[in-house]
Amino acid sequence: MEEIVIFHTNDLHSHLENWPKIRRYLISHKEEYEKLGKTVITVDLGDFADRWHPLTEATDGQANIELMNAVDYDAATIGNNEGVGNSKEQLNHLYDHRNFDVILGNLFDLNSGQAPDWASSYKIIETKDKAKIGLIALTAPFPLTYNPNGWDIRSTKEILPSLLREIQAKCDVIVLMSHLGIDEDIKIANEFPEINVLLGSHTHHLFKEGEKINDTQLSAAGKFGHYLGEVHLTIDNVKIIHSEAKAVSMAEQETLAEDQRESDDYLALGHQLLKAKKIAKIDHPLLIEMAADHPLIVTALKALKEKGQTDAAILNNGLFLSDLPRGIIDADQLHETLPHPMHLIRVTLSGAELIRMLKEMEKNRHYLRKFPITGMGFRGKVFGELYYDGITYDKEKKQVLWKNQPIDFKQNYTFTTVDHFMFIPFFPTIELAGKVEFLFPEFIRTVLGDYLNMHYPIQ
Repeated sequence: MEEIVIFHTNDLHSHLENWPKIRRYLISHKEEYEKLGKTVITVDLGDFADRWHPLTEATDGQANIELMNAVDYDAATIGNNEGVGNSKEQLNHLYDHRNFDVILGNLFDLNSGQAPDWASSYKIIETKDKAKIGLIALTAPFPLTYNPNGWDIRSTKEILPSLLREIQAKCDVIVLMSHLGIDEDIKIANEFPEINVLLGSHTHHLFKEGEKINDTQLSAAGKFGHYLGEVHLTIDNVKIIHSEAKAVSMAEQETLAEDQRESDDYLALGHQLLKAKKIAKIDHPLLIEMAADHPLIVTALKALKEKGQTDAAILNNGLFLSDLPRGIIDADQLHETLPHPMHLIRVTLSGAELIRMLKEMEKNRHYLRKFPITGMGFRGKVFGELYYDGITYDKEKKQVLWKNQPIDFKQNYTFTTVDHFMFIPFFPTIELAGKVEFLFPEFIRTVLGDYLNMHYPIQ
């Protein structure tokens, strides 16, 4: 008999405050288990890098890869933060200096149809007793955001059956590194019993003691490095005779005096690198307070109109987390006020549907004003107040105006906003009735920075 231990991290999202503990645990326990004759495999399931962190932003994620290199991962896959949170060029170079394999079975170049050269569809690890462990990986398929970025992302049902047929003949144990979410994981475990171990992520679910569906061992370790996953397999004659999993709490691990300093240093270095990137010089402050002489959101709405080449734009002021002071504006200040990995969308609606959408917005306005929201690109605190540029709503008459003119029900109207508005459930008309075009690869902060650079250049 032989024992195999599989460690996994997932959905760290650049929350590096627990990274020193994770690194110590992985390194020390790998050494301990290997001394006992066990085979140890270490993987990451994606969303390790998130551009809300200034160091990730400043280095295009390269700093995150350096951290991963330090713990000797065997393999990693991508989450949507790597796949959509980077331009195609950035993603193609994200793993240039990694010392581990990237496993990914469902991403292809939109033009060539080929898998990226930085990824493999599977990896087989042979243990000392000649058992072959096959690693495969799939990431969440979001064609609406992958396709405009130059990628063809394919679904589980398109890829997994043929991938399993290919690898099953070559290995004894199949491990799926899933960045698909809990619902898809449960479906896969029920439909594909040939998968022995399913490591789950994306939806930030936590299985403290693991879960089993039939004979498939599931493991999931939450988010932000609060836990890491640990799976133990006992193999006899290359067959699994016992499996168990647990999520190891980092809060219960020893805290060293230097841990906080290390985490703080990552932030400080990121801020330092971003501050060095000068963007524009403004002669008046741009403030998040709407009563100010120059509200930041007013300038941002103008930037959206210019980028989207539309006569109207819509934003919520909960996006803006800090003011931009008078003087030189740098990339750090833009990142501080707009840390969200949000892209712009250009939306075209008929006049009738535009009125319907505005009524959805006005109906939800009071509710959203102080509504806390997380995920789907939002990295702030509350949604906040809605603001329009080019569109007005007369509350007394309940009338929508476009550039101060009544709406023609049959005419088409196009405005620019952020993709977040399509992903949240409050304005369904955008997704259900709109012709939506994603504007890649810039984030909203980049669009604002380009606008400031154009209109307020540093002389």
